[in-house]
Amino acid sequence: MTSIRNRRLVALSLALTVALAACKGGEAPPQGGPGQVTVVTLKAEPVTLTRELVGRATGYQVAEVRPQVSGIVAKRLFTEGALVTQGQPLYQLDDAAYRAQANSARAQLARAEASATAARLAARRSAELVKVKAISMQDDENAQAAWKQAEADVGAARAALDAANVTLGYARITAPIAGRIGKSSVTQGALVSAGQAEPLATIHQLDPIYIDVTQSSAELLQLRRELDAGRLQGNGEQPVDILLEDGTPFAHKGTLEFSEVSVDPGTGSYGLRVRVDNPGQVLMPGMFVRAVVGSGVRQDGLLVPMQGIARDARGNTSAMVVDGEGKVALRQVAVSRTVGDKWLVEDGLAAGDKVIVEGLQKIGPGMPVQATEKGAEAATPAAPAAKQ
Repeated sequence: MTSIRNRRLVALSLALTVALAACKGGEAPPQGGPGQVTVVTLKAEPVTLTRELVGRATGYQVAEVRPQVSGIVAKRLFTEGALVTQGQPLYQLDDAAYRAQANSARAQLARAEASATAARLAARRSAELVKVKAISMQDDENAQAAWKQAEADVGAARAALDAANVTLGYARITAPIAGRIGKSSVTQGALVSAGQAEPLATIHQLDPIYIDVTQSSAELLQLRRELDAGRLQGNGEQPVDILLEDGTPFAHKGTLEFSEVSVDPGTGSYGLRVRVDNPGQVLMPGMFVRAVVGSGVRQDGLLVPMQGIARDARGNTSAMVVDGEGKVALRQVAVSRTVGDKWLVEDGLAAGDKVIVEGLQKIGPGMPVQATEKGAEAATPAAPAAKQ
């Protein structure tokens, strides 16, 4: 017991000795220097505001092939899925009956022409005889009227022949437009009728092609308010970027053709149509794509890298900046949308502000820092900003 007590007394005396030495001759450890941070100096620049809208591709021209006369399909003259030209024959119907009608009309025309020739000769003879009073005036007038009636019969017969030829021509069904034709809904031997509801085939013109997208009417109102206030300028004829279903950009840019003049009451949106060149026919009708449509240009826009903006649990956004004294200052900011990898600032920051984008974990408001401009070759202190 005595040895244990002695060891405790020795340890206590050593601890007291160290404490007295620290109080008398010790000094506090030196404080670290200014924190190292990386900043981005904001500058006003023109910013094109865009909106990514989901749309669907539709054919530039779409034609449903339907028969204009009834008959039996004698032959299909095209390959399904192939490109066809305007006027190219697609189906041949059995035209025996229509050909017979055309031949009958042709014969009626020949008979009318023969009758007209005889009436013309008779009228000429009558005109000579009436001069010498060999026949009466009544007989001459009848002869002249018969000639005119025969000429009218020729015109009627010629019109009947033209109609028969048109009907005969309808027995060969041709492509109304150029484009890619789909599958045929009928085969050889099928009976088709004039004006039937089901098309024989459908042709889509795919180059160029349309992209139909929709946009919220609320966004349209906001855009008009910004334009009226002068904060935004129209984008003019800015091309439209197209993104495919897998996110890859399409090789050709589109052009905004028109926008609807009314809003869909069910969805609260209105339609936009974009025209896109599609030489390789990558875009097909019914395909979902995304169109990046420009809504305007903000001439004095401020863009801040995303890592320079913090958001709290309530959704409020803030940024750390280096003030004119080289110290950290907290700014409450308002951002509206992303432009690439940056935020578009609406309020809270101004051109010339140095926003901290790296080293945020080691600093706090009021701390002195040594700032380096992002992308600079050497770490040099940033010049103090001019005081307002």
